[in-house]
Amino acid sequence: MQNVFYAQSGGVTAVINASACGVIETARSHPGRVGKVYAGRNGILGALAEDLIDTSEESAADIALLRSTPGGAFGSCRYKLKSLEANRREYERLIAVFKAHDIAWFFYNGGGDSADTCFKVSQLSASMGYPLQAIHIPKTVDNDLPITDCCPGFGSVAKYVAVSTLEASYDVRSMARTSTKVFVLEVMGRHAGWIAAAGGLVEDQGIPVVVLFPEIPFEEQKFLARVDAMVKQHGFCTVVVSEGAHYADGRFLAEQGSKDAFGHAQLGGAAPVIAGLVREHLKYKFHWAVADYLQRAARHVASKTDVEQAYAVGAAAVQLALEGRNAVMPAIERYSDEPYKYRIATAPLSEVANVEKFMPREFITEDGFGITEACKRYLRPLILGEDYPAYRDGMPVYATLKNVAVPRKLPAFDL
Repeated sequence: MQNVFYAQSGGVTAVINASACGVIETARSHPGRVGKVYAGRNGILGALAEDLIDTSEESAADIALLRSTPGGAFGSCRYKLKSLEANRREYERLIAVFKAHDIAWFFYNGGGDSADTCFKVSQLSASMGYPLQAIHIPKTVDNDLPITDCCPGFGSVAKYVAVSTLEASYDVRSMARTSTKVFVLEVMGRHAGWIAAAGGLVEDQGIPVVVLFPEIPFEEQKFLARVDAMVKQHGFCTVVVSEGAHYADGRFLAEQGSKDAFGHAQLGGAAPVIAGLVREHLKYKFHWAVADYLQRAARHVASKTDVEQAYAVGAAAVQLALEGRNAVMPAIERYSDEPYKYRIATAPLSEVANVEKFMPREFITEDGFGITEACKRYLRPLILGEDYPAYRDGMPVYATLKNVAVPRKLPAFDL
């Protein structure tokens, strides 16, 4: 009987709880081999503080409801453990907590920084002689983890951005003769332009769109000329800008001068910068919006493909643990575009941690303002299908768990 520690990390997604559902339901289907599934309250902080949640206190119905519930059911955090050399005490604390609660499996559900933490924990447990299997469960709306074809969470944010861009563009087109001619939508994506690329799908619906990627340095005059030409030709234009869009010298359009908990530059404000350029130089009336949390929380318009894949990687993590695997990540491997087919493969964490996957240049048009047919073939299957939550009185029915705390066994730990 192996007890499990599961935790959610970083910015949550519309489908991260589907991965939690996959973990818990699969664990419960092996009562002879898997003991309790403990969740960390607020991610890895829950392990360090020995603030564990006993998921066995939740009904099967409530766990099943996680599959259609947005946010992080157990709480997440932005907390990056330093290197083993710089802060060994935190890693030793993790092992002490795992020992105290007979935890042999560590599942960390997050992005690149979480993969790094998971890999480090696997290394430390081996050096300390503690039999811990550490398995990373992929999650990130940025879609920037390597090896896996896509990251659970991305398909739903891509669908939200594509649909929202289309709907807002219809609005702008309606008003273009006497009012707004340019609409600017800012989306997430610090270094990789996958989310912004999804906005480019509206081109197939006859919408004149300009996409600004982090992979392509921003050139002001070239951009303004493109927007001006589109407005003159179509009467209006939509711009989708990644928060990570930057100048040739590396300066972000949206940099605020502060940093987040991971040490990354705090971004926010690319849309008003772009809108300001349109106003100053082209004199067109405009509107702008920042998708922000809406894009990653929109479970009501989640991609069915994304929900299924999020659940699948959670379930696969348990299967990998049952097979005795360690320091690995279940990865999505695509083997057909039309019809879309994929399988769950296995990636070593040594090749995942601290590696970012960017948009391939062949996915971006030669002028740098749109997406190619190859990119569209990649994106279309990921936004396919609808997986609506149940509704009651016009509102979606989401899970709120009891999150019963596990009694502590160790002294308090100062973070």
